[in-house]
Amino acid sequence: MSLALSPEEQAIAASHDGAGMAMRIVAESARLLGAPGLIPIASAHIDGALYHGDSGTLFAERLVEGGAKVAVRSTLNVGALDLMGCSRIRLKEPQRGMARRMMEAYRKLGCEQSWTCAPYQAGHRPAQGSDVAWGESNAVVFCNSVLGARTNRYGDFLDIACAITGRAPDYGLHRPENRRARLVFDVSGLSPSFLASEIAWPVLGSLYGREVGNAIGVVTGVAGHPGEDALKAFGAAAASSGAVGLFHIADVTPEAPDVATILAGPDPEAVIRVTPDMVAKARAGLSTAAAARTIDAVAIGSPHLS
Repeated sequence: MSLALSPEEQAIAASHDGAGMAMRIVAESARLLGAPGLIPIASAHIDGALYHGDSGTLFAERLVEGGAKVAVRSTLNVGALDLMGCSRIRLKEPQRGMARRMMEAYRKLGCEQSWTCAPYQAGHRPAQGSDVAWGESNAVVFCNSVLGARTNRYGDFLDIACAITGRAPDYGLHRPENRRARLVFDVSGLSPSFLASEIAWPVLGSLYGREVGNAIGVVTGVAGHPGEDALKAFGAAAASSGAVGLFHIADVTPEAPDVATILAGPDPEAVIRVTPDMVAKARAGLSTAAAARTIDAVAIGSPHLS
């Protein structure tokens, strides 16, 4: 399938400024992904502002030098420095300086300095059905599943290129036919008291991700809305243990008023019936620490404390 660009997109891609560079990146990505064209986006969430090496800083500064600015609302994921207390960060020069330069470059590109992997809890909540270009696995799965907006998992460099052009490749989870469930994840065999507990949803998310991989499923057997914190925990765990970008919960998430509506066909390709034993094994697998050993450190942070 050949990629079709509009006359405006072709003109931007032919320019030698930062916007042209961004459009060429988006267009080439779309071609490689087999997308027929580009679609407009309503917003972006940028995961590429975290310093992993000098190339990322130099890339962002090249866009700034080319006069690029984001065309849509664009929030930023976490950075390498805490700008309120960066003297405490154990990052030596020149890496510290390069990390700061990267964060400054994204500010100059017009991105909101949100510095969070949970932008949906900081006022960035795109409307159901809108196309966006988000990075960060837990943000992507929350955006798709809980908000009902449409995004693929956009990686570093492509995320900011989409933000600058206001375009994204028309493929994957942007297309309605690719958002339908093919399997059922049935939790009706679990007790209501367990499903109401705080531990339930991160454990179930971890199990879900390992069971489904990158497939799209619908969770059944949930009585009532478990709350956004539970859905956040489920999605973050599923995106980490699997490659989940979208899940549905019957009568909870916006695209799944019932199982029949969201299934891709009359019958699911598979039904995973979750048992208490499966949950116990999944929970035990989340820690490698023996019960008798002393725990030296506990790390908590994004998105758990947001």
